[in-house]
Amino acid sequence: MTDPIVVMGVSGSGKSTVGAALAGRLRVPFEDADDLHPPENVAKMSRGDALDDSDRWPWLERIGEWLADHEGGGVIACSALKRKYRDQLRHHCSSVVFLHLEGGRDVIEKRQASRPGHFMPASLLTSQFETLEPLAPDEGGYVLDVSGSIDEIVEQYVVQSRLEEES
Repeated sequence: MTDPIVVMGVSGSGKSTVGAALAGRLRVPFEDADDLHPPENVAKMSRGDALDDSDRWPWLERIGEWLADHEGGGVIACSALKRKYRDQLRHHCSSVVFLHLEGGRDVIEKRQASRPGHFMPASLLTSQFETLEPLAPDEGGYVLDVSGSIDEIVEQYVVQSRLEEES
């Protein structure tokens, strides 16, 4: 039994890849929140237009419902860039843990370039960094450096969470 986990960060940070690997390691279900976007959101982002809060609200509600349905354990990849978005998710599932995948713009741009065909164009990366509100100390989460391999990033979480459990 484990708390549900949201793997968060800007586009191209590795949320889906890390989330799927972590879910496999923990043997819990995985969901990519990109798959929960309404078609209107996908169309808007595909045109290169950033989503606003009214676009995100129904999407975040669907993610919150997924988290509530997986309180016994699950991992979802979701940008969760603002504190108020994370608070909305916590409203559905107070035990959720956030893993913020953090990396410099150069690292993220390289990762993003390796995802041909994704609906989120690289042109929106600037707006993602501008929108990002890093995890606050009271939010119950972890900040993980994305410069390593997927296995190294997953191991960062495993080590940090064990250290926290022991203290």
